[in-house]
Amino acid sequence: MATRAVPAPLAHLPNALTLGRLALIPLFVAYMVQAGEAHTWPAGIVWLIAGITDQVDGFLARRWHVESRFGKIADPLADRLMIDSGVILLVVYGRLTWVGLAIIAARDLLLFVGWRVLTPRGIDLDVNLLGKAATWLLYLGIGCRIVTHNHTSWPLWLFWIGLGMAVAAAMFYVRDAWKALRK
Repeated sequence: MATRAVPAPLAHLPNALTLGRLALIPLFVAYMVQAGEAHTWPAGIVWLIAGITDQVDGFLARRWHVESRFGKIADPLADRLMIDSGVILLVVYGRLTWVGLAIIAARDLLLFVGWRVLTPRGIDLDVNLLGKAATWLLYLGIGCRIVTHNHTSWPLWLFWIGLGMAVAAAMFYVRDAWKALRK
């Protein structure tokens, strides 16, 4: 393992950003509930901040060589909870179809089961580029859906493309997990 590239106080910044993202979820939910079926900039701004922290925390952890077991668990959990809350609320307010929610829930269940099976065996799969790109596109599509009027359809295209990429990435994880389990 590489030596940490920053002083101790900065080494905690990636995990602090992840915790911050987790803390933003109730604020995001409150703004979404307040807006109901309407578009909402306050929720969109919170969403944007969460999306930025998602990109920055992992980048800093890798760049500074301060990756931690906590970060490897908390970062994807924060991503899943943030995206799931956004999708659930958009479905509740009729701004996204339940099919998107069902696919997101199935994918998250698959990833959780995979994590529960692989972790006790000491198998750790790296995040693939397709999975990262899918998360970026999901954040963008959901965020744009949050801040645009209901009749605006282009954010839905971003969401569905991101969701398709997320499902494809999950299949790559399944393939890699299968290979690792067969060794």
